[in-house]
Amino acid sequence: MLLNLIAPTPLEYFSSLTLSDEHFPLLEAAVSIAQDEYPELDVQQVLGDVDQLLARLKRRLPADAVPLHRLRLLNQFFFHDLSFGGNINDYGDPDNSHVNVVLHTRRGNQITLAVLWIELAQGLGLQAQGICFPGHFMVKVNLPKGQVVIDPFSGQSLSREDLAERLEPYKRRSGLVDDFDVPLGLYLQAAPARDIIARMLRNLKEIHRAQEDWQRMIAVQNRLIVLMPQAWGEYRDRGLAYAEHGKATLAMVDLDTYLRHAQDELDIDAISERLRQLRRGRH
Repeated sequence: MLLNLIAPTPLEYFSSLTLSDEHFPLLEAAVSIAQDEYPELDVQQVLGDVDQLLARLKRRLPADAVPLHRLRLLNQFFFHDLSFGGNINDYGDPDNSHVNVVLHTRRGNQITLAVLWIELAQGLGLQAQGICFPGHFMVKVNLPKGQVVIDPFSGQSLSREDLAERLEPYKRRSGLVDDFDVPLGLYLQAAPARDIIARMLRNLKEIHRAQEDWQRMIAVQNRLIVLMPQAWGEYRDRGLAYAEHGKATLAMVDLDTYLRHAQDELDIDAISERLRQLRRGRH
């Protein structure tokens, strides 16, 4: 009997990875994002490359190493020996969000670096998690005597004073001062894997939107909508990208979906007008 085995599309594969919050493979989902740009990418090979890094790291680790020792060894290995760090020379390069490229160049944005660092940290038995800190993604490790917060862009360990200083401009812009101030700890909550992947994708989205690369932006939007099917703003943004890309029918479907669900948003009138323009253009 002949079996017709059709390989899943990159989007179908991504969808299968992101079905469950309980068993969400953060690194694999992050790696798979690059399949839009690198269709021949072997995701399992990239995962194997990370496993090899972990094996190298474990060989350096004494069997009786306490968590703090493990953390110091990881940071020495990741930030100094391997020289992973932020791509300060070309921060807007989409490849900073592609794990396969970052593994090769050792340069990326803070979220991609964080995903790799978290994978190695958890492989060492550390309680490592990501933090969706305003304006800059962070990582943290819970140790027996407290919590360590690290900037994955630079490897710097950040004190409460450092974090409060970084937070101040965001608080002022958002009106979170005086009576409206909230504790620092609220900004240091662990980010679910789904939120981390969403933040990776939204970084890519803004790069493609700024470059008016509508085809690539639509591919990112497809993933965001699979990942967060009730994030109605993503339908709006895909619809607007479709419109710019000359796909009026698809644009109208997405904008209509947005308008039916996002009834309290401030841009309802503007999006309604854009939808009317598209309809007039077709009739």
